[in-house]
Amino acid sequence: MDDLTSLARDERADFVDLLEQLPPQQWDHPTLCRFWRVRDVVAHVFSYDDLSPADLGRAFVRGRFSLDRVNGVVLAEHADKPPAELVALARRSLQPRGLTAGFKGAIALVDAMIHQQDIRRPLDLRRSIPPDRLRAALDFAKVSPAIRGFWHRRGLRLSATDLDWSVGTGPEVRGTGEALLLAIAGRAATLDELEGPGQRTLRRRLERG
Repeated sequence: MDDLTSLARDERADFVDLLEQLPPQQWDHPTLCRFWRVRDVVAHVFSYDDLSPADLGRAFVRGRFSLDRVNGVVLAEHADKPPAELVALARRSLQPRGLTAGFKGAIALVDAMIHQQDIRRPLDLRRSIPPDRLRAALDFAKVSPAIRGFWHRRGLRLSATDLDWSVGTGPEVRGTGEALLLAIAGRAATLDELEGPGQRTLRRRLERG
């Protein structure tokens, strides 16, 4: 795997640029992450960077080694901070550190890209994701255990219509790279943007999950 740290930094910089444009009322807007507001998603993306290995270990113990519960433990430290503090947290975290620097920056890249879209789509703030970043994110997301990438796409062939990218064998699912990325990450919101004989199978999996 190539070093993706520079791509992750660029993606995080774009994320911060978005956050600095949001009016106060949008920080409490729902996102594609169930039960999470914009402020919750932002806190989640950037809060892990400040954790030492010991802090991270304690969070996993308190969360009883369930990723969802661990996310809740870490989020609780930041979610009620005002937007200005969350933007400052994000701005000082452009360079991935600690856990998010794992897999040569792939964790930070994929997490920032998916969660930026989790915010943008409900707010109808579309963007054109740079192809090199999107392709790299797809390559990691397809096997990422944290987002169950392989489980969601198993037995299917996913083919991007706007990138030279595909993965898997079986009934095909076609769509933009961004829509496929969110589907791999379990977001059912993009299902209507996908087509092909494997789309119904993917829909059943995501809607059940």
